[in-house]
Amino acid sequence: MCNFDNQSQETKELLHLFMQKAAKELGGVNFLLSLIEALRNKKPHPLMIRDMQVASNNSIIKWNKVIFKDKVDLLENILIAHRESQEKDFNILSEPNQKKRKNIINMVKTLKPIEFVVTPQNPNDGNGFSFGVFDTVDFEKEIVTLNPIFLAMFFCSVNFTKNALKHSL
Repeated sequence: MCNFDNQSQETKELLHLFMQKAAKELGGVNFLLSLIEALRNKKPHPLMIRDMQVASNNSIIKWNKVIFKDKVDLLENILIAHRESQEKDFNILSEPNQKKRKNIINMVKTLKPIEFVVTPQNPNDGNGFSFGVFDTVDFEKEIVTLNPIFLAMFFCSVNFTKNALKHSL
């Protein structure tokens, strides 16, 4: 999922447009990249921070619920499995093992209401933006896909975001 070249054209365009808009709403590309760097520098994983926020010099990201280690580990395991398969538009409910599938459904139910809000520290730089963990959640059709923006912010490298910003439509 974190290899920009392996994304579908539609996902590349979505990421490009969203990252361009996000950078504009934070005051520029460097402000967005510095926030992603601040997220990478947090140990343990930034999603497990009890304060539910991470700040860079120019912007801050906040969310409305603490995410526990078991959910972050499950997300990372899903991403590792996806990196190996290199499928486009990866459905995380395609797991054949029923026990793992139940754990994934519980994780989705836990993480679905979480909203991430990114704002510049100087209100004159922009209005900020928000995003969720999942792009699609449909339990009846058994389709759950992760939001590529969420992945770009918390799991992918800074180069992934740079490639998204440089992508030409």
